[in-house]
Amino acid sequence: MSLKSGVRKSSLLLLALCAVFPSYAADLLQVYRAALAHDAQYAAARATAEAGREKQPQALAGLLPTLGATGNTFWNDTSYDVKLDTSKAFYRNKYNSNAYSVNLTQPLFRWQNFVQYDQSKLLVMQSEATFAQAGQDLILRVAQAYFDVLVAIENLRAVQANKSAIGQQLAQAKKNFEVGTATITDTYESQSRFDLATAQEIAAVNELEVKRYALGVLVGKDPGDLNRLKAKAVMEAPQPASMEPWVEAAERDSLIVQAQQAAAEAAGKAVDITRAGHYPTLDVVANYGTNNGPGQFGLGEVDTTTRQVGLQLTIPIFQGGAVNSRTREALARRDAERATLDSARRNAALNARQAYLGVVNGLAEVKALEAALVSSLSSLDSNRLGYEVGVRINIDVLNAENQVYLTRRDLARARFNTLLSQLKLKAAVGSLAETDLETINTLFEAP
Repeated sequence: MSLKSGVRKSSLLLLALCAVFPSYAADLLQVYRAALAHDAQYAAARATAEAGREKQPQALAGLLPTLGATGNTFWNDTSYDVKLDTSKAFYRNKYNSNAYSVNLTQPLFRWQNFVQYDQSKLLVMQSEATFAQAGQDLILRVAQAYFDVLVAIENLRAVQANKSAIGQQLAQAKKNFEVGTATITDTYESQSRFDLATAQEIAAVNELEVKRYALGVLVGKDPGDLNRLKAKAVMEAPQPASMEPWVEAAERDSLIVQAQQAAAEAAGKAVDITRAGHYPTLDVVANYGTNNGPGQFGLGEVDTTTRQVGLQLTIPIFQGGAVNSRTREALARRDAERATLDSARRNAALNARQAYLGVVNGLAEVKALEAALVSSLSSLDSNRLGYEVGVRINIDVLNAENQVYLTRRDLARARFNTLLSQLKLKAAVGSLAETDLETINTLFEAP
């Protein structure tokens, strides 16, 4: 397959993506809201959170009364063989008996149930924090996918500009060879560079297609023409402008830390629950029941009604060591959760440091590349002027143009990385929200 054919097929694939996903034009905020409704990973997190919220009513049920009813009906065939001093008597009775009862139990003291209710609140807190973290992850995934597409576009432009410059170099080399002012080696070298640039263009087109498809998977449709970052977009430095407050906030407020804190406390409650296997339980028990059947020796019919109200005390004495074993298991799990909490705090601090440095160093890199772009544009103007007066050749102008595209690509990448670091910094301290996307969205404009 020729290189031109490869580029043609890549373009056809890009059109095919538009057929798979209905096209629409949207900004960053619209893409996020579409992903909020479509993303399967976020939908799974939402369903998991809904399941987690049921822990509390389930635990509350252990503190509330339970009411049950039973009923039965039996066909009975009873024989009586009565031996007297001087005679025997034999009776046989066939009859139907019916009975039903209603039982009420109200726990008064079941320590494990009280602790389990407290534990359920912690489990719900863990579930909610995990779900909130999934929401932050969705924001980051959408921003990353959105920015990746824009970076891929800038990269393709730079590659195409480079290919254009090399193409003109190749044409000039062929012309010089034809008139005898250059060797065939120059032509071969230019052709080699042109073929390499064509291969780079195919790779850049493929990368753009992959990035667009990844964004389309998030929102369920082709994203269409994305808004571009304004040329004079101003990105703010982190406030406070010191790393340590961010690190301290991350160790305390990170959603991952909050979820793990709740998990560690819940594991501590689990120890109390298992230890309660040694404790007595006290319940209020009430029973009402009736029984219908024949009297003794099948004589007559008797309706029996029973009413009972009282206290029921249960004292565990020995259970084969199971309670002690489960307690040791719970203690080990509690220690594991506490160690995981320490790890979560350290990772949160590391993420906050990395994100903070990403913003600060990113802003410095953006400033340097903005200066480099100004220099590249000045160089391009100088080369164009030199070409007009005959002191520069066409290749010099083309190389200067290519440098401008490369600098713009690097500047775009630095800007997007800085914006993503700003979002990651907010996520590290657990405060990333849709409003942060709204703020960043104001830095973009329609293409």
